[in-house]
Amino acid sequence: MEKKFVPLFILLFCFKVSAQAEHLSSFSTMTVTYKVHPKFFLFAEGQLRGTEDYSYPDYYEIKGGIGYNLTKNHKPFIGAGRYGTYRNHDFDKEEFRIWLQDVIDVKASRFKLENRFRAEKSWFYEPDKGLHSDRIRLRYRLNVSVPLNAEAVKPGTVFANAYDEIFLVTTAKPAFARNRVFGGFGYQIDENFGIASGYLWQREFAPSGNRNLHFLYLALNITIDDSAHKNYHFPGAD
Repeated sequence: MEKKFVPLFILLFCFKVSAQAEHLSSFSTMTVTYKVHPKFFLFAEGQLRGTEDYSYPDYYEIKGGIGYNLTKNHKPFIGAGRYGTYRNHDFDKEEFRIWLQDVIDVKASRFKLENRFRAEKSWFYEPDKGLHSDRIRLRYRLNVSVPLNAEAVKPGTVFANAYDEIFLVTTAKPAFARNRVFGGFGYQIDENFGIASGYLWQREFAPSGNRNLHFLYLALNITIDDSAHKNYHFPGAD
């Protein structure tokens, strides 16, 4: 299965590079999920994006939090993170963010529909200008995933994943600030490691003008779970 899956990633990469309408950006993540208790889990993520130049990261995220398995398909979560943006290779903006979210999964045959609701509060600092600002943002994501060679995701499973996410800002105009659409594939290598790749289109709305971003998404997911009944879950591009 591993040999069959490698060409899938190569084909996806070549197709997206050739089909891009604007320049291609990079979106790379590594996530760690640690189930510390039958009900509680810890989550951490590191992320790099090369928005203006694919090969040069100009944005990063370091974030994490704690979640609670209220039921098998209902997982409230609280998180916090630090975010940095660079412009012309110089540090441009710093952000500290906290958020509350609720995730409700719905199973339909082999398909899993993840409904994620999130409320965020951010504080920004621009060192060159000495400016401080803040923001309140609301997000909703519908994420659909399906295993392709098994009834459920387990070691050795290839899965497809697609989602749409909207971003609403309550402290600025326009209120509808962003839309993301993602499509891609993943592979659960073993009980601890999974990989994924895909294409992410991001539409940003602003009074100064709208813009489209095209990301090639690459991810490594690490799961630490010693329980007898494991629930494999790929966080997806965030």
